[in-house]
Amino acid sequence: MRNTAKFTTAVLAAGALTLGLTACGSDKDSGSDASAPLKVAATPTPQGEILTYIKDKLAKKAGLDLEVKEFTDYVTPNTAVQQGEVDANYFQHQPYLDDFNKKNGTDIVAVPNATVHLEPLGVYSQGVKKLTDLKKGATVAVPNDTTNEARALKLLEANGVIKLKAGVGYDATPKDIASNPKNLQFKELEAAQLPRSLGDVDAAVINGNYALEADLSPAKDAIAAESPKDNPYGNFLAVKKGNEDDPRVKKLAKLLTSPEVKKFIEDKYDGAVVAAF
Repeated sequence: MRNTAKFTTAVLAAGALTLGLTACGSDKDSGSDASAPLKVAATPTPQGEILTYIKDKLAKKAGLDLEVKEFTDYVTPNTAVQQGEVDANYFQHQPYLDDFNKKNGTDIVAVPNATVHLEPLGVYSQGVKKLTDLKKGATVAVPNDTTNEARALKLLEANGVIKLKAGVGYDATPKDIASNPKNLQFKELEAAQLPRSLGDVDAAVINGNYALEADLSPAKDAIAAESPKDNPYGNFLAVKKGNEDDPRVKKLAKLLTSPEVKKFIEDKYDGAVVAAF
């Protein structure tokens, strides 16, 4: 996930109008035709690549006509599902989806038993090789969407450079930092911009998919990275509530958690993406 969009108040207003129209019955239920193509929105790396592998290697045998539609932001895949432009999406983790539904009045849900992978969040730097080497007053770029910013701060806390207030959850911001011995300065940027910021900041906390697109590996290049153990940020297949039992969705969920996909993830990403099933 992933994973924030470039959108304005006007776009949000238009989206709200569209959602209202959808709620009034403009949405077409493509799930009524089990033979229709299943349209799935995804961010390009690794989700789009995993779906393309399924489309090319596994879907035909399973009797699934799969269409992959790629987006580079973290909002459009959800609005497209809500509005019925696509049938499902694959790009996000549960804390992000919970926050998105709450803020946008949407009713998108995770498909049962379809959590596919984790992209470990990593800290990258062109100037230091350890977080403890950051100088006082150093600037650290973090994602500016609610859940991934909190996730970034928790990663920094886990590595001992800051301490958050007790009980802070998935909506932590720099205002929730209780201790900051190095007086780190935080630069909040859209997740997609973080790799490009590395030359302008002392370190950046980058989502796994955007790191991969920038040829950065959490396993090899990060100076600190999340542990996959008990991690709540696994990416899953999601649909508009009520479409969980669409037979096409069930077919894709089974393929996404198949041994073939697990091997594809292990072989292609070498630890930068970790299977979560």
